[in-house]
Amino acid sequence: MPVATLSPETPYVNISAYKFITFNDTAEKRQAFIDKCTELNLKGTILLTPEGINMFLAGLRHEVDAYMDWLHADQRFADIVAKESFSDRQPFTKLLVKLKAEIITMRMPLIKPEEGRAPFVEAKTLKRWLDQGHDDNGKPVVMVDTRNDFEVDVGSFDNTIDYRITKFTEFPAVIEANREALNDKTVVTFCTGGIRCEKAAIHMQNIGYESVYQLEGGILKYFEEVGGDHYHGDCFVFDYRTALNPQLEATDTKQCFACRAVVTPREQLSPWYVPGKSCPHCKKESTESSINDIAQEN
Repeated sequence: MPVATLSPETPYVNISAYKFITFNDTAEKRQAFIDKCTELNLKGTILLTPEGINMFLAGLRHEVDAYMDWLHADQRFADIVAKESFSDRQPFTKLLVKLKAEIITMRMPLIKPEEGRAPFVEAKTLKRWLDQGHDDNGKPVVMVDTRNDFEVDVGSFDNTIDYRITKFTEFPAVIEANREALNDKTVVTFCTGGIRCEKAAIHMQNIGYESVYQLEGGILKYFEEVGGDHYHGDCFVFDYRTALNPQLEATDTKQCFACRAVVTPREQLSPWYVPGKSCPHCKKESTESSINDIAQEN
């Protein structure tokens, strides 16, 4: 099926992009980003860090294009290419430009993607590997999901390794513990847009993994270039759409405002699902908490 495109029904362009690059003047540049996005009616989140930039923004076509032209005027960001999807409305409620220590928190200061990336595999090549069951050297290919557990539950690659991490800082320990089981295979790390899996692959190289790649552009780029082959479910995204299918269209999956759990269309039929207030996961947590309280009393 074709990927969703810009149309009168879906006029908003949603972009995600990042780059690891030395960016020591984040505090000085913050107001400029705020002013430009405000001028262009863009909303979303931009993270400015000493190790680079990460952004999720949305606006109309001419607004997004004007922003990218402005961004590219800074030589450090001249080669940034944004991944795009489209929606019928503005997916963000406000603009946030934040100063942070890392693009994605891993607490591994020796990881510096600017100084050299881990090898990457493009979507079309990965699909071919998965079609044939091995890489071009005949080694079995193993997919490692670097996202948090609730994101994985919305969808992932077939037969992927999911370590059920709840935050990225847990990844180094779990991947170290499983090195022996994976070292004779070609490992492909992946995430939503490429940031986590880029750091993850570099870390894995640093600790001795011999054959590890990152999926270039993450799941969203894979969807854009080859669709949903070898992938089941949807891809969680951090805006009102909650999840995108392989055609990069918003799905009926929602996220609970109260407990932040992902709520499937089937779970939305529950009487416990009240948009903005509660969901079946809230009920489960409430019940388990009550049981634990009773057990402690006895």
